[in-house]
Amino acid sequence: MAEIARRAQVGMATLYRNFPGRRELLEALYADEVDQICDAATIAPGQSPDAALVAWLRLQIAFLPDKRLIVSELLEHTDGNGITSHRARAVEAGRPLLAAAQKAGRIRDDLTLEQIFDLIVAIAKLNESPEYLQPLFETALAGLRVPRSPS
Repeated sequence: MAEIARRAQVGMATLYRNFPGRRELLEALYADEVDQICDAATIAPGQSPDAALVAWLRLQIAFLPDKRLIVSELLEHTDGNGITSHRARAVEAGRPLLAAAQKAGRIRDDLTLEQIFDLIVAIAKLNESPEYLQPLFETALAGLRVPRSPS
């Protein structure tokens, strides 16, 4: 906490007035990112539902490796309810995207958004470089699409 106060150029009293403990600070850092992800769960005019879903999932992918340490710290210092509520918010925000893409027949209908999140998180948990992880994420995203029938 002292290092955070120093880098933010605020006093310890200011830091503790706003964030009584480490957990509250970590949750605040995580919450802002989740808010951005939830706000981005939209289909732009002219965008296909599957393209909107994949673009939104790419935000998740970009978010996770950078926040791996924050999420680990939260799990270590809390009962996990903060993370669970943030995940539930993101799932609810993205559920209409998945439903629209599945209704359009472009994304497999045998997957839930929770399963897709778990797949992305499992890849992000690998302690590897972004260059190593990126092809794995791309393979996972490609696997969400409904296979084309042979013509």
